[in-house]
Amino acid sequence: MHIKNKDKVVVITGKDKGKIGDVLKSFPIKNKVIVAKVNIIKKSVKPTQDSKGGIIEIENPLNASNVMLICSKCNKPTRIKKDILSDGKKVRVCKKCGEIII
Repeated sequence: MHIKNKDKVVVITGKDKGKIGDVLKSFPIKNKVIVAKVNIIKKSVKPTQDSKGGIIEIENPLNASNVMLICSKCNKPTRIKKDILSDGKKVRVCKKCGEIII
């Protein structure tokens, strides 16, 4: 999967198109990601001894194909390519500016 935790992404399709946020959690097997403050849903929660309960708002997972990584160097949404360095380490590289994405 091309998206990892703590990456900055932009939503490219759906009701939240154009919103930017950080990836809170990624699920590589399901090909889904949870992005901060994007795809918010309301959920009813029963009260427990620890919490009050009521209606809460949480982020719902998005398909990873609906988000695009933002390069930290050029600050533009970009595709990535995977390269192998001379020491054998695999890295992600921005297709627009050629910079290594950490």
